[in-house]
Amino acid sequence: MKNTVKVPRILKIESVEGFMVSCVFNNGESRIINFADLFKKWKVKKSDPEFILLNQEEFKKVSLHNRTLSWDNVRINLVDFDGNEVSHSFELSPEVLFENSEPNVISNNRYFFGKRIRKIRMEKGMTQDQLAEVSGTSKTYISRIENDLIEPELSTLYKIIEIGLGRKMMVDIK
Repeated sequence: MKNTVKVPRILKIESVEGFMVSCVFNNGESRIINFADLFKKWKVKKSDPEFILLNQEEFKKVSLHNRTLSWDNVRINLVDFDGNEVSHSFELSPEVLFENSEPNVISNNRYFFGKRIRKIRMEKGMTQDQLAEVSGTSKTYISRIENDLIEPELSTLYKIIEIGLGRKMMVDIK
């Protein structure tokens, strides 16, 4: 199976508490970005556009735009191809945010599929590689599910359980 690399993108802001932002990335993982640490690491100065974000009232105005974190209250002036100055909201690269975040263990473990999948896989004498091959995923993806780092999409979970492990999956919505 060919591995494809997805560029990290933010799908949802789960919460903003102080300078901590919890986000769901497009790999299914919920991660926490500690901006207090990030601003220290970047040595933010008064002359930096993000200096205003050291104020919690300004910081909490964060929103999701272009699949990343954005602040409309912080403006950046850039020059377009025609030489005109254009004002944009302050946005941070989702790759940088992903690299400077930690898994949100509490949020990531909402459904706890991982231990059950690992147990069944091992009972069947399968390796992660074998399960990945049969279910059309990757070993890395199986590992991340088994370690409860991500929640698989329902269609992928179906392939892993029904096709890969030969078990029945039932979904109940109450």
